[in-house]
Amino acid sequence: MRRPVNSFLFWLATVFVLFIVIAPISWIFVTAFKIPSDIYTLDLTKLLVFSPTSDNFWYLFSETPYWHEFGNTVIISVVSTVLVMLVSLPAAYSFARWNTGSGHLLFITISTRMFPAVVAAIPMFFLFKQLHLCDTHFGIIMLYTYFNMSFATFLLYGFFREIPVELEQAAQIDGYGRMEILRKVIFPLIAPGASITAVFCLVFAWNEFLYALLFTRLAARTLSLGISSLWGAIEIQWGPMAAGIAVGILPTLIAAWFMQRYIVRGLTFGAVKG
Repeated sequence: MRRPVNSFLFWLATVFVLFIVIAPISWIFVTAFKIPSDIYTLDLTKLLVFSPTSDNFWYLFSETPYWHEFGNTVIISVVSTVLVMLVSLPAAYSFARWNTGSGHLLFITISTRMFPAVVAAIPMFFLFKQLHLCDTHFGIIMLYTYFNMSFATFLLYGFFREIPVELEQAAQIDGYGRMEILRKVIFPLIAPGASITAVFCLVFAWNEFLYALLFTRLAARTLSLGISSLWGAIEIQWGPMAAGIAVGILPTLIAAWFMQRYIVRGLTFGAVKG
């Protein structure tokens, strides 16, 4: 009798967690297709039964600089993630294989994430103002690269440590050079871990709000800041806001969907050992 009860509790908890995760996202997509009267109505029958409209999307795309902000977000997120991976992969490999800096350099790298981001906001702002990097794509890309690099290095360091060094030694015996070992042996094994790290960095850069608010105005304004501007002092434009969020989360959802095989393998990397 205990097994059916445990199975029922497991599926009950699963359904509850799925509801908590999916319900807000579903509500955003539903609200994006409602007119204001349907959004503000207290009639329970109109919560899901209504006449859908695309007015919110037309307003968002024609009356607001949404596509400009969307393009900025794509450029900043993708470029910063690529830079992070280019720096963090060799750094983490160096820390894992040769203990570069005797652990001190790794600690210094990780320590940049030991304080809240808001602590560095003021000195960073004055520095960027002197260098004329405020409201520039290059400036915000460098910021996101800085904050993601330590996290990515620490995460990839753990993945590299899970790869037996004997595999590299065997490849060296077979005549492989260092670059060939990295390309043919290490990188295929580290692909799941690198994928989950890249997704985390991409999502952080895509959703970040504080530094986008402080360091951008118009030219490099990102999507999160643009959507928040629909929350005015007099009126809250729920429909366009929901439409903006619905379109804004689609790229990350699509990326996670196509990379889910690598993400699952990356999350369980090293969990089972023979």
